[in-house]
Amino acid sequence: MKLFKEFKEFAVKGNMMDMAIGIIIGASFNKVIDVLVKKVMMPPLSLLTNGINFQEKRIILRDIVFDNSGNVITDEVAIGYGALSEALLDFAIIGFTIFIVVKFMNRLRTKAQDTKDTTVETPKDIQLLTDLTELLQEQNELLKMNLKK
Repeated sequence: MKLFKEFKEFAVKGNMMDMAIGIIIGASFNKVIDVLVKKVMMPPLSLLTNGINFQEKRIILRDIVFDNSGNVITDEVAIGYGALSEALLDFAIIGFTIFIVVKFMNRLRTKAQDTKDTTVETPKDIQLLTDLTELLQEQNELLKMNLKK
């Protein structure tokens, strides 16, 4: 019962919804990057390398062996370095895109936390803290003036 209660608290806090949305967007983003690499970037790269299809590039360790009737006796064993190169390209694109998105989000967050910047609305908690800081500074100034008298 305690486990169910903890799960309920976790779900109510919104963490589960944020995580679910992130996973769904991530899966969709992965499909977009997969198409971008396989259908947009790899064909021109293949043209530059005289029509090499990177997906089919591999180092064959053991050839496929057939019997007299054409049935497979042993399967081919190969290292698919072409698929690895595509996966590395996927990773590089995803990493760079995430870097750009995080950089943009950090810039927006910095702008939103700057109370002097009027082009972006400051979040309530930041505004309240700023107001408290200003009030404390005013109070300190008044106390200093009263002590000098």
